[in-house]
Amino acid sequence: MAAGRASRPARRWLLALAVAVLAACAPGVPPEEAALAPPAEPPAGFPAADYRRAAAAGHRVLQVDPAQSRIVVEVRRDGPLARLGHDHVVASHDLRGQVDLDAGRADLYLALARLVVDDPAQRAAAGFAEPPDERAIAGTRRNMLTRVLDAGRFPFATIAVRRDAPDAPTVRAAITVHGATREFDVPVSSETLADGIAVAGRIDFRQSDFGIVPLTALNGALRVADRLDLHFRIVARRRDA
Repeated sequence: MAAGRASRPARRWLLALAVAVLAACAPGVPPEEAALAPPAEPPAGFPAADYRRAAAAGHRVLQVDPAQSRIVVEVRRDGPLARLGHDHVVASHDLRGQVDLDAGRADLYLALARLVVDDPAQRAAAGFAEPPDERAIAGTRRNMLTRVLDAGRFPFATIAVRRDAPDAPTVRAAITVHGATREFDVPVSSETLADGIAVAGRIDFRQSDFGIVPLTALNGALRVADRLDLHFRIVARRRDA
């Protein structure tokens, strides 16, 4: 009986440790990796010259408004011990890029090192519980950037968008993350603004589609779900607005 009583705290300790690992609170990530700095320049190959030429030719070229644009990813726990983990919200508040309305084209990018994890308002909007403490959030963000996204090697996510017609109900989006590109047909809604447009939509995809292995603990009994739900609202305005 004494041995049985001793084993219960041990099991609780093991489960707590697994939760800490999955939430990225466990030690072992080098500090220099945790301090990844956002890149100072756009990604290599960003087609800024194409948009300059389009503007010179009289096309309606718009600039993404980072302050008004959001990309939000909901990351859920999974596995038989999912109740011991946390759901997370990862968001970009710093989306950049340009839109050529006349060509039905947009090229967007975000620096992974600027991603925000578990913003309280966005967690509430997703219907998630109160956010973890600041230490857990910082650990989650650190491991997301270093162990999952490998932001040191792949500092950007890029999105190349093509639309067949101004009122087409879907766009074709080529998303590049972690060195892999996948294409999606994305249903969207558009709103005309006085000085530009706003486009919103939602898709889901799997991390493994991009060669990303979701974090796991306890031989997979506690893990991050492979499927991610992404929704966005992107505002683009005239350059002179």
